[in-house]
Amino acid sequence: MCGIAGFVGVGESAHLQRMSTALALRGPDGAGSWIDPATRVYLAQRRLAVIDLATGDQPMWNEDGQVGVVFNGEIYNHAQLRRELCALGHQFRSHHSDTEVLVHGYEEWGAELPGKLNGMFAFVIIDRTRARLFAARDRFGKKPFYYSAAPQLFAFASELGALLEHPGVPREIDPLALDKYFAYGFIPAPRSLYRGIHKLPGGCWLSLDIASRELTTQAYWKFAIEPFDSIPANAEQDWCEQLRYLLSQAVKRRLISDVPLGIFLSGGVDSSAILAFAAQHQPARQNHTFSIGFSEPSFDESAFARRAARTRTRRSWVH
Repeated sequence: MCGIAGFVGVGESAHLQRMSTALALRGPDGAGSWIDPATRVYLAQRRLAVIDLATGDQPMWNEDGQVGVVFNGEIYNHAQLRRELCALGHQFRSHHSDTEVLVHGYEEWGAELPGKLNGMFAFVIIDRTRARLFAARDRFGKKPFYYSAAPQLFAFASELGALLEHPGVPREIDPLALDKYFAYGFIPAPRSLYRGIHKLPGGCWLSLDIASRELTTQAYWKFAIEPFDSIPANAEQDWCEQLRYLLSQAVKRRLISDVPLGIFLSGGVDSSAILAFAAQHQPARQNHTFSIGFSEPSFDESAFARRAARTRTRRSWVH
């Protein structure tokens, strides 16, 4: 899962430590931080190690230590991007870390980097040469990113609780955000439960000038349904085959890991289909499945989950 936190401006190392500690459950495998007293930049990361266990610690830097990153997520096309960046002359120090692709990708492409990524991500890059922070969130906002911006303080974190560990972050409830929560069941970005704390919308990046505190946000991607120029004669068959192929490739990308993976089964079509595609790409013994059952029969789908697990795996756990 991982978690990131940090701030620019007023504050102390103890505040960064408290923010990092609040994210400990997101990253039990490691903790890293970096502080620059001259520019008052404070960065922290909690790691759940999935890819490149030995050389994937964060913050991670480029060759001359001028570009660094703290990152939460996974970049599914990192191997392809690494080959492309190596061909352009970039030198990688990690063995196969997807995190290092962000460092060299930013060096090469700047603000165009997020558009080249296939993955789930929220990251913050410190560009010491240009004296700026650059952050981005994946297209649908799967990975969280909260921030608070004021003249004397810019702070960010993966969770509200971690952000509120900094005493300079506002704590006043936003009544309109609360109304939206009761209306929709969630609070749409860019609002959060607190005034002065925002969620970076999915498909957006932000850039902070460290000296002036000038903040810029911009969308790098927007969802749009594009109509077909023409409908094929065997539309249902063709589109079903295309959908199966795309789902199969999406599942395959998410199976890249240096540690065992689990598949959570609800008993429904979606999770059962994911398990079926996973079984096409790796041996059944690697498909460890999990589910949750309920004593109330109308809520319990564990029997369906167990059936799917027995078909596609060697073992399953249903609690």
